[in-house]
Amino acid sequence: MHAAAQRIAANVERVLVGKPDVVRIALVTLLAEGHLLVEDVPGVGKTSLAKALAKSIDCSVSRLQFTPDLLPSDVTGVSIFNRQTTNFEFRPGPVFANIVVGDEINRASPKTQSALLECMEEHQVTVDGNTYRLESPFMVIATQNPIEMEGTYALPEAQRDRFTARVSIGYPDPNAELAMVDEHAGHDPLATLQPVSDAAQVRALVEAVRGVHMAPEVRRYAVELVSATRRLPEIRLGASPRSTLHLVRAARAQAALSGREFVVPDDMHAIAVPVLAHRLVLTAEAQAARRSPADMIRGLLQRVPVPQGADPAAQWVSDARGNRQ
Repeated sequence: MHAAAQRIAANVERVLVGKPDVVRIALVTLLAEGHLLVEDVPGVGKTSLAKALAKSIDCSVSRLQFTPDLLPSDVTGVSIFNRQTTNFEFRPGPVFANIVVGDEINRASPKTQSALLECMEEHQVTVDGNTYRLESPFMVIATQNPIEMEGTYALPEAQRDRFTARVSIGYPDPNAELAMVDEHAGHDPLATLQPVSDAAQVRALVEAVRGVHMAPEVRRYAVELVSATRRLPEIRLGASPRSTLHLVRAARAQAALSGREFVVPDDMHAIAVPVLAHRLVLTAEAQAARRSPADMIRGLLQRVPVPQGADPAAQWVSDARGNRQ
């Protein structure tokens, strides 16, 4: 599994140069059966990241450009009357794909955005009283620009909570930007990108992640970390119980990407900010003081006690391959 994930990551990094941490979070989200929100300024590679990941795993891909006039039926599909059979036939929408790329999701109205809620949470679509299952793996990668506020709608809390993680790509450092100019100026790397995996292997990887061991102390640590966000005076709305499940799944995926069959607290620390920060709603005073949810999560990681074994010297036992467990 570790080798397969490394191949996918290396393939994506051919397009998104100099951002290994962002690629890692995208892979963690995929293996945790979640959805990814990419939020950053225009031109830093948000859509390129989504397309590169989709092409690397050779799954069915659909792309939606969200606009103010987009309708919910444009996302989920619509029933059309067939005159020959005198019956209504369902025409699937773009959401019926393994990877759904939603570009500039905050440009659509809340009514259209709500069409994704059932898809993201239950992996199914209900149209005209009929329910249609979505194929596995299923992942929504949505992008939004936080700077352009003209003609945009803020994502509702219920929709933000359904995204397992949120990442900001940020500007590349000068060396990475120079390498991007040298390699990408003459051709589009997406056009020559070849898949290194397929849907069957991704499903096998997801199944392997579900089997990663998590000790009761580590599970309790995840609950305490999420519960602590609800007690901070600077936060009006803390992380939900759904975020606890997402944190646990993402920690298992992070451990698997690190080549381990068990979760340690460091795995929680590696993915806590991307998984939890976008779910917090700050008070007006905290916003005026320019406090950020990411800084608050980092503060909690410093304050919430990390679980320790009864005998630290004998806490880890090495198996036949030398892995600590």
